[in-house]
Amino acid sequence: MKRETDHFHYSIDHLEPLYRGFYQMDQMTVTHQRFDGGHQTIARELMDRYDAVCVLLVDFSQHAVVLIEQFRVGTLQDSNPWQIELVAGLIDKDETAETVARREAIEEAGVDIGRLHAISRYWPSSGGSNERIDLFVGEVDSQKASGIHGLAEEGEDIRVLCVPFTEAYAWVRDGTINNAAAIIALQWLELNETSLYDSWA
Repeated sequence: MKRETDHFHYSIDHLEPLYRGFYQMDQMTVTHQRFDGGHQTIARELMDRYDAVCVLLVDFSQHAVVLIEQFRVGTLQDSNPWQIELVAGLIDKDETAETVARREAIEEAGVDIGRLHAISRYWPSSGGSNERIDLFVGEVDSQKASGIHGLAEEGEDIRVLCVPFTEAYAWVRDGTINNAAAIIALQWLELNETSLYDSWA
């Protein structure tokens, strides 16, 4: 399907800061062109967040992935607010996504990443946030991954899990893993497991 995005226009008519902290929140009024050629004006709150990196740690020699588990306030309404996730971190100024992936693997799982492969860059919640995610798969030695990790000054309490490929795929299917980055990465791995193994062999 042809996308004529160059023919669509928008303007930011008003921007009012609502909150300034670790994250920022703005009230915006935006006028944008409609698909029928007209225009409309909308008011939205925008969460201004740092871009982030998530990396699925893979050990082909053990046919296993390294995941982490930690408490998340955003899932308090769930029956279990502890999330099984990928190693992840925010991109600070002048950092590359690859640097963040390697740093966070050490901080959160105690392992060094060998080869890295980019899966995708995507917007996880573009209706109200400008955060982008760089998603990777990284090569690790899962036998060195264990224990509790995280930075005390950031209130982190992170448990490392080494999970066979088949079990991790099953956790996606049965809802045990229910956050976007982990679902996307594990589904990608299930589809591309053989080709990734061949390229790293």
